[in-house]
Amino acid sequence: MKINKILPILSFTLIFVSNIMAQDLKPYILAATSHASLSEISYAVKANLTAEGLNIIGEYCPANDSNRKVFVITSDELKTAVKINGGLTGFATALRVGITDENGTINISYTNPVYWGNAYFRDNYDDVQSYYNSVTEKISTALFKIGESKNIPFGSEKGLTVKSLRKYRYMFGMEKFDDVVKLNEFENFEDAMSKIDGKLAGSDDLIYSVEFQDEKIKLYGIAIGGEKGEEHFLPIIDITAPQHTAFLPYELLVVDKKAVMLHGRYRIALSFPDLTMMTFSKIMSTPGDIKNALKAYTE
Repeated sequence: MKINKILPILSFTLIFVSNIMAQDLKPYILAATSHASLSEISYAVKANLTAEGLNIIGEYCPANDSNRKVFVITSDELKTAVKINGGLTGFATALRVGITDENGTINISYTNPVYWGNAYFRDNYDDVQSYYNSVTEKISTALFKIGESKNIPFGSEKGLTVKSLRKYRYMFGMEKFDDVVKLNEFENFEDAMSKIDGKLAGSDDLIYSVEFQDEKIKLYGIAIGGEKGEEHFLPIIDITAPQHTAFLPYELLVVDKKAVMLHGRYRIALSFPDLTMMTFSKIMSTPGDIKNALKAYTE
């Protein structure tokens, strides 16, 4: 690419990063749209993310929907941020890019790094902000080159302030970030790995895993199948355009000798902060169903 083409892209990206830091935050960003085929866009997305130094660690079609595709990515920046803080910040190891065919238009979106970073690192986010600025620039640069550029935050009409994200819960009395669900406890980290890796071996439900041996952290992204899984709950809650395809897969985290997951009433609400109580009531059993599905891999 010629230098006169590179400069506008870099300038646009830097302005975009500055803008999303200055406003209330939304969970996703619509990067671009296209009228090419989903398979063509998927190929381009994969190539561009890799070219920007981002590591694609998993991919799948959420809810077995052929109109949806997710690429799960990580980077040196994200891994460094997790190593600095450890513990439950292991959930921040991965971000997700969603590709969705919505009535003939291919929407390319991704989880807003600044939104999820503030939610997961909370008051420690300022210590890792430079890493998040870097990964945000890489993702936006990669996806800006595909189709018609949009770079529009979405997923909440008004968005959330940094302060509210760092202490987020859907409503009073509901769970916050650190109110995790304990799935099981083992003798040590190695026993946890042996059990969970053995259960997931050869399973199509395992979308990705990332391990931090020294920190005794391992993050798994797992597709939730069955009649109570993604095919059941995703169509109920993902009812606005653009669709929230990058919401999935759900995560299981091992920290030292404990296997945990973010509570459904936190993780789902954080992904759909404008979800009405009426809609939430239609998936009242889903947090428990997800727990049961993930717990099975720890027993």
